[in-house]
Amino acid sequence: MTAPVIETERLVLRQLTVDDAPFILGLLNEPSFIRFIADRGVRTLEAAREYIHSGPMASYARHGFGLYLTMLNETNEPLGLCGLVRRDGLDDVDLGYAFMPAYWGKGYASEAAAAVLDYARRALGLTRLVAIVSVDNDRSINLLKRLGFQFERLIRLPGDDEEIKLFAWEKP
Repeated sequence: MTAPVIETERLVLRQLTVDDAPFILGLLNEPSFIRFIADRGVRTLEAAREYIHSGPMASYARHGFGLYLTMLNETNEPLGLCGLVRRDGLDDVDLGYAFMPAYWGKGYASEAAAAVLDYARRALGLTRLVAIVSVDNDRSINLLKRLGFQFERLIRLPGDDEEIKLFAWEKP
């Protein structure tokens, strides 16, 4: 297992490895992930390994950050993903997160996202982050607002037909 990047009272966030493919396969095929984030077309363990390799692992190498596996501190049970993404079509680094539905409503996403914001500011020196969200994803919109994100505008990412909401967070 890789060393933690971020630790909170209840959570550990660490870099993904190809050994996390079974969890990623399940998460990316959750109906809520497909509805609110995207259908990544990952249907096999091999495709999940490739997703990890070409997405998060490539981001760690290129940018020094990425999406992190978020696990319970006491058991190392994976709950979801939370981290930072450099996306085409966005000028700023994006806060991204996705959790298995069994862990919704327990404060894990809020705890992980707040820790990532602190890490972005303290360790990476970022003073502005954005977050994108489906217009009808009320749970995620409420989480962003609680974290201090402000709605800026509706946007379309390159190659995407769906309009999404762009939120921004800034700290001096």
